[in-house]
Amino acid sequence: MRSGFSSIVGLVWIVVGLIVASGHGYFAHLAAVMPILSAILAVLLWPLILLGVNLHIR
Repeated sequence: MRSGFSSIVGLVWIVVGLIVASGHGYFAHLAAVMPILSAILAVLLWPLILLGVNLHIR
């Protein structure tokens, strides 16, 4: 039962991360490695974006 709950929480975390990252322009230019890494970080660390941290890797 606990495993199922963890899976649901993980899925919700990723979905919210995708929404937040998309809203902050992290999926705009994914033609190179650095923007892709920025997008991955933004999805996984989305609470930092809401706190104003810029995760764009240059």
